[in-house]
Amino acid sequence: MDGPTIEQATLEDLTQLTELLSDLFSHEGDFTPDPVRQMRGLRMLLEQPNRGRIFVLRRNGRILGMINLLFTISTAEGGVVILLEDLIIHQDFRGHGLGSKLLNHALNYAKSKDFKRITLLTDRINADAQRFYKRHGFFESAMLPMRYVLSDDCATHAPKETHS
Repeated sequence: MDGPTIEQATLEDLTQLTELLSDLFSHEGDFTPDPVRQMRGLRMLLEQPNRGRIFVLRRNGRILGMINLLFTISTAEGGVVILLEDLIIHQDFRGHGLGSKLLNHALNYAKSKDFKRITLLTDRINADAQRFYKRHGFFESAMLPMRYVLSDDCATHAPKETHS
């Protein structure tokens, strides 16, 4: 068996990428798996490479993991920055340094293309993910993420307000 390689994802990878996102979103508090939505979002990104990149870790045609980078412009940085949207390794291959391999590839890609910053969100209760990113040089921001949901069918729902 050959060692894994990192490649840019293609439309032919949609099914495997969607399965990985279903696994990821089944463990996140703010999101729920919805294969139709996930496939639609992945397709949009793959068809519009100016919006970002999806890199996959592949061995013998099978995708072992993925990382999704979205591009935007920061007025604070005066340049193009990245939102690291998704990093997931297939459950059968976790614990072997593959997540670090994908993340390091993304960091090197960002440096080589002169991006100014990478921002990501992790679940507040996912201490393992927070330690993982800190080991790779990420640090906690003083910023607080907030959302405004524009669609009733959005997978992210605002918490119900409670009044005492």
